[in-house]
Amino acid sequence: MPFDAAAGRQRLISIIKERSFQTGPEMKLASGKTSTFYFNMKPTMLHAEGANLIANLILDRIADLNVDLVGGLEMGAVPIASAVAAVSHERGKAIDAFFVRKQAKEHGTRSLVEGLPKGATMAGRSLVIVEDVTTTGGSALKAAVALREEGATILRVVTIVDREEGAADAFASAAINFQPILTLKDFS
Repeated sequence: MPFDAAAGRQRLISIIKERSFQTGPEMKLASGKTSTFYFNMKPTMLHAEGANLIANLILDRIADLNVDLVGGLEMGAVPIASAVAAVSHERGKAIDAFFVRKQAKEHGTRSLVEGLPKGATMAGRSLVIVEDVTTTGGSALKAAVALREEGATILRVVTIVDREEGAADAFASAAINFQPILTLKDFS
């Protein structure tokens, strides 16, 4: 049975409202801004059904692309990329995952990018960056800069929730296609 994106999207909204969306006193966001509403996506991304829905919805959003790898900046992108990789295999078009460290390890391989097999590089690879929540786009842009420096091509950034606070403009300025699965309007 093919994935029903419209039904999946509605179910994901319900799971996020139940597990990950909260309102209350002002909280500081990763972007540095403050807000009275917050998305803590880990409880949804690590939920069996939530992870499956996220992966299927992202795969639908990137079906038009010839993608080598999917990933993004640690920590938010790790469970998303892992779920996308697993579900992509089930769909018959495997896309492996990677993640970008916030800073290179000081031991072992000292890698900034993790997930590639021994001897492989990002040079010439076509990537999709995934993110849990996007405010200004700073985290995904940081990953994009590091990946471009390693020779990769960024095909698209896909976020689960766009807070609609400047990310679309930031990605447009960086010549990166940006597609949210959901936006703040879905939670009003």
